[in-house]
Amino acid sequence: MSATAYLAATGSALPGPPVDNATLGRALGVSEEWVDIFVGTRTRHFGWDLETGQVRHTLADLCAQAGGAAIDAAGLDPVDIEFVLLATATPDTLLPTTASEVADRLGLMYLPAFQIQSGCAGAVQALDLGRTLIAGGARAGLVIGGDVTHRHLDPHRDVARVPTEELVNYVLFGDGAGAAVLTAEPVAERVAVRGVLNRFTGLGRPPGQTVDWYGISDRHSDRPMLVEDYKAIEESVPTMAREILWELLDQLEWTPDDLDFLLPPQLSGRMTERITEHLDVPGAKEVSCVAETGNTGNALVLLQLARLLPDLPTGGRALAIAVESSKWIKTGLGLEKV
Repeated sequence: MSATAYLAATGSALPGPPVDNATLGRALGVSEEWVDIFVGTRTRHFGWDLETGQVRHTLADLCAQAGGAAIDAAGLDPVDIEFVLLATATPDTLLPTTASEVADRLGLMYLPAFQIQSGCAGAVQALDLGRTLIAGGARAGLVIGGDVTHRHLDPHRDVARVPTEELVNYVLFGDGAGAAVLTAEPVAERVAVRGVLNRFTGLGRPPGQTVDWYGISDRHSDRPMLVEDYKAIEESVPTMAREILWELLDQLEWTPDDLDFLLPPQLSGRMTERITEHLDVPGAKEVSCVAETGNTGNALVLLQLARLLPDLPTGGRALAIAVESSKWIKTGLGLEKV
């Protein structure tokens, strides 16, 4: 790929006030201490009301807010945007796509609007595709990642009867969206995307996470909507993250000492701590958000980038790592401010 793509600006959207562990614990009938010890996440945001379940912010709402903020921060107008890429595991509807709804809200017209169905790897996959479009001649495009939980978490359910492997989803996940403007020339934040890793590695392996969908024929099924194999995730993700680190460093011809910032996978507060220790890059400053936002799926890498960009000095280098456990996808980014 001959042309370099640049991150010009980011935007983010987190709905409503943060919900702390005490508030969430009271609503679920579990102790605040259990939430803190089990996942290590302090707050998260929900686009739905914790007491009534009323949806107040859709995925399109959040993605349009984040995307508009990124375009403004880049100093561009909607007419300058030549493609939209939106990654999510929780679209508002199957059709029309949330990507096209967001394009409509942002006043974007006569451009490709792609939707990538993915999880924690989605934002990197979208940035990878965006690089290809920039290399093909596009001058600027919008990459968005976001997820919402209202289809998967039922506030009216008797949590005392919910198995632990399902209950943890109520404290692990949150709602949010992040966005970034990719450009062909270094403008605004001027962060070059030096390399991308994007690899499916789950051949013949059971998924670590399944997000189901109910159609008209099976909507009354008793099977859970969201299932995770936490043991497999805890065992596999730290190792996969370290593999991504070294594969990207080799691709970029960098060493760990070249890194100023490290953006580790954002599964939960506790898991991110373990993964960062396993990566063992003490000279790089960690950039994390999951303890404050909860696991927001496709938004996470973009929310990390929103925290990184203001602190990245000219010549500074950063490496971002994201692992998707659905079918074991390894992704990462190498970044340098020019």
